[in-house]
Amino acid sequence: MSLPASLTVDLGALARNFHTLQGLIGVPVNPVVKADGYGLGAGAVARRLMAEGARTFFVARATEGVLLRDAIGPEPVIYVLDGCHGSSAAMIKATNLRPVLNQPAQIAAWTAAGGGACGLQLDTGMNRLGFRVEDAPEPFAGLELVMTHLACADEPAHPLNRIQRDAYAAAVTRYPGVTRSFANSGGCFLGPGFAFDVARPGICLFGGGPEGKPDDRIAPVATLNAQIMQVRDVPAGETVGYSQGYRAEAPIRVATCGTGYADGVMRANSPRGQVWVEGELRPIIGRVSMDVLAVDVTGLDVAAGDTVEIFGANRLVDDAATAAGTISYEMLTSITPRVPRLYVG
Repeated sequence: MSLPASLTVDLGALARNFHTLQGLIGVPVNPVVKADGYGLGAGAVARRLMAEGARTFFVARATEGVLLRDAIGPEPVIYVLDGCHGSSAAMIKATNLRPVLNQPAQIAAWTAAGGGACGLQLDTGMNRLGFRVEDAPEPFAGLELVMTHLACADEPAHPLNRIQRDAYAAAVTRYPGVTRSFANSGGCFLGPGFAFDVARPGICLFGGGPEGKPDDRIAPVATLNAQIMQVRDVPAGETVGYSQGYRAEAPIRVATCGTGYADGVMRANSPRGQVWVEGELRPIIGRVSMDVLAVDVTGLDVAAGDTVEIFGANRLVDDAATAAGTISYEMLTSITPRVPRLYVG
């Protein structure tokens, strides 16, 4: 059966990225598989990463952790970055997850639920989640990991990277014997001074570059293809799409492709988006609509049933994201469940 759109996930490329990052940072990699594995399917990617040696994973929400536990079994460690909120502490404990505690109320909730293995987040300059370093709690029973999060790792020369590293290095001395987790994807490229005990990459595992642009060391993992549903000739002066979003200055040939914003291909791809078709980058014209988009295929030998690549090995996800005015994280996590995930490698 042909598919209007499909997302192919190359698990072999995922494995290569895992080992690349581990080699760069020189410490074990604990993958972040939140948001359903950055849109690629958390269970499938985690199982492959387990085969490559991963034993600890991070998700954002407790509900994500429960689903991942069902998918990968009882043995791997799964940390919940949001921590625990009131009644969620009991669910986290019952499903053998570990909360990353971010505030005093979460420590109290986890203790009331019986406590046990958990993590702690320190805020070293991002002002998001976690205890400010001056308010960091004393060591407590069950604490296995202390982490922080880099705010500007995609800018290697940014002074905040070293400010955060130094603040974290000083603060974590309060917790002897715990696992120290510092580097995210970008942090894996900042050198051994950012390694500590384990790294916690996300986007680079899934094919995004560490600086929001392609990096030859990172292999593309996800390919979003769309089928050409119809090809038509459009005379000069006529328009394409809603609100006459594109006007043909000369006769052109247009392919209508079976993907749109209901699949997660954002409307912001108009007017600078491009697709890869027949060995060329060709522009998306008019406005991306709910189920289809139009591509200028003038001069190409294409027909209904052929495919175009929205992003993948030929149209890298970082480049596609830049054209849409966004980032690779959003490109990947926006792909909706309507698009089948197909696993290779």
